[in-house]
Amino acid sequence: MAGESKRVSGVANEDRHFSLVLALIATEQGLLKADILSTVRGYAERYAVEGQSANLERQFERDKDILREVGIPLEVIESPDASGDNTQLRYRIPKGRYEIPEDVRFTPQEFALLGLAAEVWREESLSEESQRALTKLRGLGTEPSEPLIGLAPRLRVREPAFGPLQDAADRRRTVSFRYLKPGDSQLRERLVDPHVLLLHEGRWLLHGYDHWADGPRTFLLSRISGQVRQVQPKGHEFRIAPADAQERLVAELERIRQANTAELKVSADSDAEVRLGRRAASRDDDAGVIRLHFTDQAALADELAGYGPEVQVLAPEGLRAQVIDRLRAVLDAHRGEGAA
Repeated sequence: MAGESKRVSGVANEDRHFSLVLALIATEQGLLKADILSTVRGYAERYAVEGQSANLERQFERDKDILREVGIPLEVIESPDASGDNTQLRYRIPKGRYEIPEDVRFTPQEFALLGLAAEVWREESLSEESQRALTKLRGLGTEPSEPLIGLAPRLRVREPAFGPLQDAADRRRTVSFRYLKPGDSQLRERLVDPHVLLLHEGRWLLHGYDHWADGPRTFLLSRISGQVRQVQPKGHEFRIAPADAQERLVAELERIRQANTAELKVSADSDAEVRLGRRAASRDDDAGVIRLHFTDQAALADELAGYGPEVQVLAPEGLRAQVIDRLRAVLDAHRGEGAA
């Protein structure tokens, strides 16, 4: 049907930016906006030949700004026969101005590692700055022709709070969310200036300034319930993070981790033995005992309870009690189902 946009699956922003860079590098005389919107991946899927493409044109204008922000020299060439006619402007990226400096050389393996590093952060875990860096790396040729390893690393973010928190931290916006602190029976509202998001012991943490507590606090993302909302209370100013906030957090978490040791008896050849054994500080294979350091006792209790009879907590007593409480709660829940 004339004027109807093609309906296909969406194209990721970084893929659209990369396709735009490739198209503008490949042309000597430049491309008209209509040529770009109708042929470049990410635009062409939504382009309407005879329809209104105002939204698509605005997207192109935003993408131009993003490319320039990361240092890509995008040129605009005015047609001498159509001065002042914006529809006849041509766009290109001069090859000579967008190349790796002569004194910088990478081996194919180094290029491959750059590409893999850029690919670690995907989907919601990719901040705006990382997205732009990835676009520039790809434009410089970090796509390896042959795989360096069999499987590129990926960090997948499962907590739905991660994306909104990362966005708020990037924009320096205060957030509000409901949080269940270990030992509490009810969720509590928190008002936080997000500073650092950190992956520690396989769990995502948020460190920021908690206005209700009037001080810095660290939160486990898996304990956040519901939506994370950006807010701007009257008279409120965002508390900017200290320059070394992340280094301080890492050091403090490591201090806490080293100060806490769990002694666990695990079943031989079990899933628990394999998974927990990877993190062992020490182990006695003859006795089937693993000792490991931990930071969050409640989080470790949740994990250990999931192994069921494969794990027995020998110490500390507080961890043992928490695991038993969780297993009893599961047993009580199943008894309730049976009675129903």
